[in-house]
Amino acid sequence: MKIAHNFNAGPCVLPKAALEAAIEALKDFKGTGMSVIEMSHRSKEWEAVMAECRSLWKEILNIPEGYQVLFLGGGASMQFLYVAMNLLEKKAGYLETGVWAKKALKEAKGFGDAISVASSADKNFSYIPKGYEIPADLDYFHITTNNTIYGTEIHTDMDCPVNLIADMSSDIMSRPVDVSKYALIYGGAQKNVGPAGVTFVIVKEDILGKVSRYLPTMLDYRTHINEESMFNTPPVFSIFVMNETLKWVKAKGGLDAVYKMNLDKAGLLYNEIDRNKMFMGTAAKEDRSLMNICFVMTEEYKDKEDAFMSFAKERGMVGIKGHRSVGGFRASCYNACPVESIQALVSCMQEFEKLNG
Repeated sequence: MKIAHNFNAGPCVLPKAALEAAIEALKDFKGTGMSVIEMSHRSKEWEAVMAECRSLWKEILNIPEGYQVLFLGGGASMQFLYVAMNLLEKKAGYLETGVWAKKALKEAKGFGDAISVASSADKNFSYIPKGYEIPADLDYFHITTNNTIYGTEIHTDMDCPVNLIADMSSDIMSRPVDVSKYALIYGGAQKNVGPAGVTFVIVKEDILGKVSRYLPTMLDYRTHINEESMFNTPPVFSIFVMNETLKWVKAKGGLDAVYKMNLDKAGLLYNEIDRNKMFMGTAAKEDRSLMNICFVMTEEYKDKEDAFMSFAKERGMVGIKGHRSVGGFRASCYNACPVESIQALVSCMQEFEKLNG
C-alpha cells in the first residue's frame, strides 16, 4: 500500500479509527442491515448518534450551561452570513487577519455597519494585530483564530468587552478553549473534527433574538436549536465521522494531551525551518500557527523551489504546496497528522539540503 504523508489543508488527514468505523457503518450500521447513509435520520439509532456527538462536544470542550451545539450545512462561509444576520443590529467589528476574515467582514457589511478594528494586511497577513482597542458600542467582535493560508494563529482566549465571535474552522479541538469567553464559535469540520459537509456552531443562547430584522426560518439559529439540528435532513455521514473523530480525541486524553502533541509536532518542523539554511518561515514567530506551517525557500535558493517540491513528492509528501497567494510551502499538521509524517518531512528537508546546499 502506498504511503502518503498527508499535509493537505482541508479536507485533510483523519484518524484511522474514525475512517475504519465509517467503513463499517457504510456497510452495516449497528446491525440494522442498512448503511448509515441509507437509514432515516428520525430513527432511534441515528438520534443516538446525534445525541452522543453533541455530548462529546460539550464534554471535551467543557462547554458551560446556556450554550447550544448545532450541526449545520453550508460550511463556515455560510456562517459569515448567519452571524451578521442573527447578531448585527447596529455595528460590528472584525479583526482582519486574512482571506476568510475579509470574506466574513464583506458579508457583514450587507447587514449594517461593519468595520475592520485592526488589520495585518500591510504585511500580507503575516502577523496577528496587537495593541488595538475594541469599541464598546459593538454588537459583537469577530475573530478568525487560525489563518490557514498565512500560517498565523491566535493562541489565547482574549477578554472582550462585547460578544466575541470566533471562526475556529482550522484550530478547534487542537487546544483547550475557554468557551465562556465566546458568545459564538463556528467552523467547517474538514480540519480537526471530521470530513467536509457539516458545520459546527457553539452559541450562547441568550444572545439570540435581539435583532429587529426578519430572519428567514432556515437562517435563524433558534430554528436549529429548537429542532436539535434536524429541522431538515442533516449531513448524516459527516456527523457520523465527526462523532468517531471526537471519540478518538477523547481516547487520546482530551485536549490537554492533544495540545501537547500539537506543540511537539509543530516544534519539530519549525526547528528545522529555522535551522535549515534553505528555508525560512513566513509568519511572525510569536504568531506561528500550530496547524498550518508556512515556509518558503530563502532568497539564495529561490530557484530550487520546484526541485524541492518534486523531491518531496517523490518521498510521499502530499499537499505541501503553499496557497497561490503566498507561494512556497504549507504543511498542515492537524490533530490526526502523525508525528511520523512530520519526521519524514524534516528528513526530506535535511536530505535536500545535503544534496543542494
